Amino acid sequence: MIKLTFCLRRKKGLSYEEFHDYWLNNHAPLVRTQMKALQIRKYVQCHQINDPEFNEGIGRSRHAPPAYDGIAELWYDSVDAVVENGRYDATKEAGRILLEDERNFIDLENSPLWFNDEHVIIEEGEV
Repeated sequence: MIKLTFCLRRKKGLSYEEFHDYWLNNHAPLVRTQMKALQIRKYVQCHQINDPEFNEGIGRSRHAPPAYDGIAELWYDSVDAVVENGRYDATKEAGRILLEDERNFIDLENSPLWFNDEHVIIEEGEV
Protein backbone atom coordinates (compact mmCIF):
# COMPACT_ATOMS: atom_id res chain seq x y z
CA MET A 1 0.00 0.00 0.00
CA ILE A 2 1.04 3.58 -0.63
CA LYS A 3 -0.51 6.75 0.70
CA LEU A 4 -1.16 10.18 -0.76
CA THR A 5 -0.72 12.87 1.88
CA PHE A 6 -2.31 16.25 1.08
CA CYS A 7 -1.57 19.11 3.50
CA LEU A 8 -4.44 21.56 3.12
CA ARG A 9 -4.52 25.30 3.64
CA ARG A 10 -7.91 26.91 3.31
CA LYS A 11 -8.74 29.30 0.51
CA LYS A 12 -8.50 32.97 1.45
CA GLY A 13 -11.79 34.36 2.66
CA LEU A 14 -12.99 31.12 4.27
CA SER A 15 -13.26 30.91 8.03
CA TYR A 16 -12.01 27.89 9.94
CA GLU A 17 -15.61 26.72 10.36
CA GLU A 18 -16.55 27.21 6.70
CA PHE A 19 -13.47 25.37 5.48
CA HIS A 20 -13.92 22.35 7.76
CA ASP A 21 -17.66 22.16 7.19
CA TYR A 22 -17.24 22.19 3.40
CA TRP A 23 -14.39 19.69 3.47
CA LEU A 24 -16.29 17.22 5.69
CA ASN A 25 -19.85 17.67 4.45
CA ASN A 26 -19.41 18.49 0.75
CA HIS A 27 -16.03 17.26 -0.43
CA ALA A 28 -15.86 13.99 1.54
CA PRO A 29 -19.13 12.67 0.06
CA LEU A 30 -17.86 13.67 -3.39
CA VAL A 31 -14.64 11.70 -2.84
CA ARG A 32 -16.79 8.72 -1.87
CA THR A 33 -18.61 8.91 -5.23
CA GLN A 34 -15.26 8.78 -7.06
CA MET A 35 -13.46 6.18 -4.91
CA LYS A 36 -14.00 3.23 -7.27
CA ALA A 37 -12.80 5.10 -10.36
CA LEU A 38 -9.73 6.31 -8.45
CA GLN A 39 -9.21 2.96 -6.66
CA ILE A 40 -9.02 4.65 -3.27
CA ARG A 41 -8.72 1.99 -0.55
CA LYS A 42 -8.99 4.31 2.46
CA TYR A 43 -9.62 8.04 2.96
CA VAL A 44 -9.01 9.92 6.21
CA GLN A 45 -9.42 13.61 7.00
CA CYS A 46 -7.31 15.04 9.83
CA HIS A 47 -8.86 18.35 10.92
CA GLN A 48 -6.79 20.87 12.86
CA ILE A 49 -8.12 21.36 16.39
CA ASN A 50 -9.76 24.79 16.56
CA ASP A 51 -7.65 26.12 19.42
CA PRO A 52 -5.03 28.57 18.08
CA GLU A 53 -3.28 29.00 21.44
CA PHE A 54 -2.95 25.24 21.89
CA ASN A 55 -1.64 24.70 18.35
CA GLU A 56 0.64 27.74 18.22
CA GLY A 57 2.32 26.80 21.49
CA ILE A 58 3.80 23.60 20.15
CA GLY A 59 4.72 25.31 16.89
CA ARG A 60 6.55 28.13 18.67
CA SER A 61 8.54 25.64 20.71
CA ARG A 62 9.99 24.29 17.45
CA HIS A 63 10.10 27.53 15.42
CA ALA A 64 7.68 25.87 13.00
CA PRO A 65 5.86 27.56 10.11
CA PRO A 66 2.08 28.07 10.43
CA ALA A 67 0.11 24.84 10.76
CA TYR A 68 -1.99 23.39 7.96
CA ASP A 69 -5.77 23.52 8.32
CA GLY A 70 -5.89 19.78 7.82
CA ILE A 71 -4.39 16.75 6.17
CA ALA A 72 -6.10 14.33 3.80
CA GLU A 73 -4.72 10.80 3.60
CA LEU A 74 -5.67 8.49 0.75
CA TRP A 75 -4.44 4.91 0.43
CA TYR A 76 -3.87 3.03 -2.84
CA ASP A 77 -2.64 -0.47 -3.67
CA SER A 78 0.72 0.48 -5.22
CA VAL A 79 2.60 2.97 -7.37
CA ASP A 80 2.08 0.67 -10.36
CA ALA A 81 -1.67 0.49 -9.71
CA VAL A 82 -1.94 4.30 -9.53
CA VAL A 83 0.06 4.71 -12.75
CA GLU A 84 -1.95 2.04 -14.59
CA ASN A 85 -5.29 3.37 -13.37
CA GLY A 86 -4.30 6.90 -14.44
CA ARG A 87 -4.51 5.80 -18.06
CA TYR A 88 -8.31 5.34 -17.96
CA ASP A 89 -10.75 8.07 -18.97
CA ALA A 90 -12.96 7.37 -15.94
CA THR A 91 -10.00 7.98 -13.63
CA LYS A 92 -9.10 11.22 -15.38
CA GLU A 93 -12.69 12.40 -15.14
CA ALA A 94 -12.88 11.51 -11.43
CA GLY A 95 -9.67 13.45 -10.82
CA ARG A 96 -11.05 16.43 -12.73
CA ILE A 97 -14.26 16.41 -10.67
CA LEU A 98 -12.36 16.38 -7.38
CA LEU A 99 -9.90 19.07 -8.47
CA GLU A 100 -12.76 21.32 -9.57
CA ASP A 101 -14.34 20.97 -6.13
CA GLU A 102 -11.01 21.45 -4.32
CA ARG A 103 -10.77 24.89 -5.93
CA ASN A 104 -13.85 25.88 -3.86
CA PHE A 105 -12.11 25.57 -0.49
CA ILE A 106 -8.38 24.77 -0.78
CA ASP A 107 -5.50 27.16 -1.44
CA LEU A 108 -3.98 24.70 -3.90
CA GLU A 109 -0.80 26.70 -4.52
CA ASN A 110 0.07 26.50 -0.81
CA SER A 111 -1.10 22.95 -0.12
CA PRO A 112 1.64 20.38 -0.82
CA LEU A 113 0.86 16.75 -1.57
CA TRP A 114 2.96 13.67 -2.22
CA PHE A 115 2.83 9.89 -2.38
CA ASN A 116 4.63 8.03 0.39
CA ASP A 117 5.35 4.74 2.10
CA GLU A 118 4.18 4.48 5.67
CA HIS A 119 6.55 3.15 8.34
CA VAL A 120 4.66 2.35 11.54
CA ILE A 121 6.96 2.73 14.54
CA ILE A 122 4.49 2.25 17.41
CA GLU A 123 1.39 0.12 16.88
CA GLU A 124 -1.93 0.94 18.50
CA GLY A 125 -2.27 -1.00 21.74
CA GLU A 126 1.49 -1.56 22.03
CA VAL A 127 1.92 0.61 25.11
